[in-house]
Amino acid sequence: MESFFSLLQKNVLDSQRWSTRAHLRLAIVTWIEKTYHRKRRQRRLGRLTPVEFEIINSGLKAA
Repeated sequence: MESFFSLLQKNVLDSQRWSTRAHLRLAIVTWIEKTYHRKRRQRRLGRLTPVEFEIINSGLKAA
């Protein structure tokens, strides 16, 4: 958890001064969904990122 919050702070919280809490919340959700979840390797996916997992599995289904 500490590494997640460290990345969040470095990539979102410290990147600019936020005018409202709503803008900050949107930036956090966007960062998590577009960056963090897509790049983080996940144990349940065989240590692949979600994008890598989808590419591999879509190739298998197409064949």
